[in-house]
Amino acid sequence: MEIHTVTDGATEFTCNAYLLECERPVLVDVGTMPGVDDVVAERVDDLEAVYLTHQHSDHVGELDAVLDRFDTELYAYGEHPRRTAGLEDGETRELCGETYEVVHTPGHADDHVSLVGETRIFSGDVVVYNDGAFEDGSFGRTDLPGQSRERLIASLETILDRMPDTVAELYAGHGDVYRADPEGGDSVREVIARALERAERREPKYPE
Repeated sequence: MEIHTVTDGATEFTCNAYLLECERPVLVDVGTMPGVDDVVAERVDDLEAVYLTHQHSDHVGELDAVLDRFDTELYAYGEHPRRTAGLEDGETRELCGETYEVVHTPGHADDHVSLVGETRIFSGDVVVYNDGAFEDGSFGRTDLPGQSRERLIASLETILDRMPDTVAELYAGHGDVYRADPEGGDSVREVIARALERAERREPKYPE
């Protein structure tokens, strides 16, 4: 299996959308980059499913274009008119032959989920490696209406509690993919723990 960031190089604000290329390819988030469906089509002939970490506009802007192009399934925690089926906390889903646990991780968004596997996590915006606020472990913003720092802190604690120590790759909604170096350096768990510590300070993520 190969994982491609199909929104790489976008000139507009977008999330990272990840194409898992295999016999039954899937897309995690879609983003806002016009023509993202063309980028996906350059690599695969069809899509088995689209999985949404949450439905903020930067994650779903081109959703209709992708669903129309590939006539595929849509899985999301929150309600959506084109949703095929819901995602429930604690259930497992198979993506490209690997099993991922759906972990409800609200705070940045009420409908936010993370997909936690044995070797990698798709964390959406609840935790990222670098985003301009922090460079080696950051957390989703919680200063907009409907968001909650307390719920996000609890979500980070939940991830650390339920994530296997074997997870070595962090695929976040923004910033760079983080891959732990087996020869040394921070583990994914240490990156997330650092993000949690920073969130617990209750300081603004983006000081004015």
